Amino acid sequence: MSRGRFITFEGGEGAGKSTQVRLLAEALSRRGLDVVTTREPGGAPSAERIRTLLVEGEARWDPVTEALLHTAQRREHLVRTVWPALERGAWVISDRFADSTTAYQGAGQGVTPEQLGALYWMIAGEFRPDLTIILDLPVEEGLKRAAGRGGKEDRYERMGMDFHQRIRDAFATIARTHPERCVVISALGVPDDVHKSVLAAADAKLGARGLA
Repeated sequence: MSRGRFITFEGGEGAGKSTQVRLLAEALSRRGLDVVTTREPGGAPSAERIRTLLVEGEARWDPVTEALLHTAQRREHLVRTVWPALERGAWVISDRFADSTTAYQGAGQGVTPEQLGALYWMIAGEFRPDLTIILDLPVEEGLKRAAGRGGKEDRYERMGMDFHQRIRDAFATIARTHPERCVVISALGVPDDVHKSVLAAADAKLGARGLA
């Protein structure tokens, strides 16, 4: 059985990642593929416990401590969910992965690339996504959309505009640095139009024809 594919969605707050994960999963499933949807922080029972610490309430962690928590949940996510699914040939689609740590804890909170790189290598080695879709949205629009969702998971949303602009800039840098796997798609359109662009990216990068 051939190895599956790992697709990640990245972007700032309110970019519509969860919606696009769902739409892509439905499109892949219509082709008869085994599809697993997941998310970070979280994606496995133990990792979901760490998620609560990270996304709810007030800021309480030193930036390096926060990066360590993300690294711990990512290891559990990979070992319990992502790698087993890929081994059986499934296509795994994740709402966020390691690029978010680079953006949020790196550019946003000042953890160095060397520190983040060492942490990632320790838990994942050379493993990388096959395709990363970065949904790009102006900060003001993203925060406006995110505010309309409600709920308790708003810790990052309550950080300042400068923080979120650094996040957006960091994702743009990631895309330029890794063009072999990253595609930037504007999230300003209606979900169906964004979805069409996602399908085109999957076609171009993975040869996943016939997804529409």
